[in-house]
Amino acid sequence: MTIYESDLPGVGKKFEVELEGDERLVIVTHNTGKREVYHKEREGADSDKLFELSDRLARKVGTILEGAYFQPVRTDRVETMFTDGTFLEWYGVARNAEIAGQTIGDSRIRERTGVSVVAIQRDDEVITPPTPETVIEAGDTLVVVGEREDCTEFEALLGDDGA
Repeated sequence: MTIYESDLPGVGKKFEVELEGDERLVIVTHNTGKREVYHKEREGADSDKLFELSDRLARKVGTILEGAYFQPVRTDRVETMFTDGTFLEWYGVARNAEIAGQTIGDSRIRERTGVSVVAIQRDDEVITPPTPETVIEAGDTLVVVGEREDCTEFEALLGDDGA
């Protein structure tokens, strides 16, 4: 996927995102914050306007698209970065994970890595906030908060089932 960026003097910026085939999604961000979204059937073709968003609504839709409200977790790891460089990440716990079968307190995750476990998704249940007595099970998805380096340290505790 390629994204082309160009300045629109006096207006703002234009981004063209390559889609499947020759199609493109065109997003014009005005200096006022307004966003206009267009669709192009192919490079060089005229654009069809799909919709327009205010700055506030565009930011809200952006957070939804990013996954801040819902994370369809299909991978072992998903991340969201806050403006201060802190990460909110989702990690799958493998069967052979060092921490599988341990309580949060016994695993000493925070002391060992610096991340904090803020929630656990287990099947259709979400455990928030988990307590030090909460047992981490293989197959759980742990939601953690920490700095990039701390998250990297934490990954070593998760195991790898070869998937």
